[in-house]
Amino acid sequence: MRRYRSRLAPGLLVVGFAVLAANAVWAAEPAEKGGEAVQTPTLLGNKGLQNLGAGIGAGLVIMGGAAGIGRIGGSAVESMARQPEASGSINFAMIVTAAMIEGATLFAVVVCLMAIFL
Repeated sequence: MRRYRSRLAPGLLVVGFAVLAANAVWAAEPAEKGGEAVQTPTLLGNKGLQNLGAGIGAGLVIMGGAAGIGRIGGSAVESMARQPEASGSINFAMIVTAAMIEGATLFAVVVCLMAIFL
């Protein structure tokens, strides 16, 4: 599973850059044909694709935040099992870190929703 994830991230980056490059190529078409101004089609200018991208982005943000909080919780429980006398400070650090991840996740989801509704 780890090998699959290590190949997935660069692949998604390549796809993202390809979409941005396609948008730049489509937007670079001449604006006038035969004396008439025409609108150039842009891939990212399509509202449906913007909504799709925002939805995918919001889903990825939620999955990333859930994975981060799950990893923090698992590590904290393992640490408390190894050193029960330090459980108070471990618990406090876990809650603060989880709150910070949750705040960043909420901010990112709000940005994705703003991309849909604005």
